[in-house]
Amino acid sequence: MSQKPTNGLYDPEYERDSCGFGLFASIDDEKSHRIIETSVTALKRLTHRGAVGADGKTGDGCGLLIKFPETFMREIGAEYGYNLTNRFAVGTVFLSQNKARADAVREQVNSAVKAHDLEVAGWREVPIRRDACGTLAR
Repeated sequence: MSQKPTNGLYDPEYERDSCGFGLFASIDDEKSHRIIETSVTALKRLTHRGAVGADGKTGDGCGLLIKFPETFMREIGAEYGYNLTNRFAVGTVFLSQNKARADAVREQVNSAVKAHDLEVAGWREVPIRRDACGTLAR
């Protein structure tokens, strides 16, 4: 195992193997529609392992991970008045619909981040289209 970093949230001890994982990348960092097409084809082939629920809409979170949209994240950060440094991270946290539970989890995340000498710039509720979600996902 590699040595645990002194500052940050990454810990290599959390690494695990994954089922149904594919990787298509451009080593030269050139944009390529072919990579996207190939990735979508591979993603469509993952339904055999239950990637789509019985309602035909609810999935298991499979998707495409593309290059980090730094410009977009900085624009959103500015819109919300967040102070983003040169290096920053963005996380997705699924919170309870119960406000008290959601607030408790936010506090736990904030405390865990602070324990690593980092800070949470802010929280944003991501807009969703509820009609695109299957019954199970709602």
